[in-house]
Amino acid sequence: QCPWGAPNTTSISCSLADVMSEQLAKELQLEEENAAFPEVVAVAEGPFITGENIDTSSDLMLAQMLQMEFDREYDAQLRREEKKINGDSKVSISFENYRKVHPYDSDSSEDEVDWQDTRHDPYRADKPTTTPRRGFIGKGKDITTKHDEVVCGRKNTARMENFAPEFQVGDGIGMDLKLSNQVFNALKQHAYSEERRSARLHEKKEHSTAEKAVDPKTRLLLYKMVNAGTLETITGCISTGKESVVFHAYGGKSATEDKVIPPECAIKVFKTTLNEFKNRDKYIKDDYRFKDRFSKLNPRKIIRMWAEKEMHNLTRMQNAGIPCPEVVILKKHVLVMSFIGQDQVPAPKLKDVTLSSEDMKKAYYQVLNMMQQLYKDCNLVHADLSEYNMLWHDGKVWLIDVSQSVEPTHPHGLEFLFRDCRNVSQFFQKEGVAEALNERELFNAVSGLNITADNEVDFQEEIEALEKMNEDHVQNHGKKLSMFSSDGDPPIYDE
Repeated sequence: QCPWGAPNTTSISCSLADVMSEQLAKELQLEEENAAFPEVVAVAEGPFITGENIDTSSDLMLAQMLQMEFDREYDAQLRREEKKINGDSKVSISFENYRKVHPYDSDSSEDEVDWQDTRHDPYRADKPTTTPRRGFIGKGKDITTKHDEVVCGRKNTARMENFAPEFQVGDGIGMDLKLSNQVFNALKQHAYSEERRSARLHEKKEHSTAEKAVDPKTRLLLYKMVNAGTLETITGCISTGKESVVFHAYGGKSATEDKVIPPECAIKVFKTTLNEFKNRDKYIKDDYRFKDRFSKLNPRKIIRMWAEKEMHNLTRMQNAGIPCPEVVILKKHVLVMSFIGQDQVPAPKLKDVTLSSEDMKKAYYQVLNMMQQLYKDCNLVHADLSEYNMLWHDGKVWLIDVSQSVEPTHPHGLEFLFRDCRNVSQFFQKEGVAEALNERELFNAVSGLNITADNEVDFQEEIEALEKMNEDHVQNHGKKLSMFSSDGDPPIYDE
């Protein structure tokens, strides 16, 4: 035979049924898997941690073993403390709730079920007594009605779950609590009151102007101003206060030719939260310009009147030539004015600016003349004048925040003027202006009233007497005095 001949191959006969058999395919696949993956010796089931034959190379296993040992010592210490405290006492305490329980410590899975996952009510009695339809159970001395104190107390405790989720009713698990009807009704009324109060606060927050933010109605007013072309764009917030939020904006084009909108504007949005206005009624309710329209029953109208009052006061000051913001437009509680500053940077307040002695002296005489002009020409008292409401811009002082300004004939007008004089005098004296008058001299210089009192107490008493005289004149004649009687016009101080 030729060694290079074809070998004799014995062909194994295989039927078509064997080729298509699924059982044969599974057996072949199982043989291949057993050859590729040798069988892993199964670990006998038992406790999670036994302490014997454990692979301690795992950090997690070591941590669990240490934690388990610590918990066992902790539980033993609790049992010793419990035994020491209880002793032979008939009343005993238990630290069961403070013991450590691990999933691998319990022999049954029932211990892992929390009481909240069951239908057990911890407030319900062990043997609940049901009241039949007739309203009582038992007879004679053992009769129990639906009005029984114990039954009603347990029902009231269970009904506390119907309170709002925000109302904390405490933790009475494991205790047989019984609330009397009086206590339950008081708690229920308090819960309802707190729920209504929370709803009111939420509504007020949603529909009010907040810090550095505006409510939807105010935002719509601003959008309308931008769409109308009054404002080109609103850049952002530049100042916040107790009563308003001030935004910076670039002015647009006016619809009328006689009205010129400044290139930079300040938008003063009066806060519609009413807490800030509860103590400011005295500035507006006795002002004859708004006395007939003032009503505490509609506080939102007070806020609009507050914005309107600042607009009127600024208009008077502008006509008198006093440096102040120029009014552009007023829409409800949104007042648009000219911006005192440049390139989105507001002018600094007089308390924040550092001036030389000459500039500070110049600023003092400017403030003095402005107070005299405000009193004589505008017939106004600022009522909140201080270094916080005066800006330094272009080498001169500008007055802002005149929404609370009143006329001298206001029942408290002279008191407000004396307070302004005290603030101005103390500030400039502290800054080293030797020519600064004291508050009494400044009051006489501004008002022209020659009140000669040796001390501040007598001075204020004479001011109150003048205000009382003016109030009596109003009640008798129905009109206010145009000016208080004085010996002439107030002297004009100059440098």
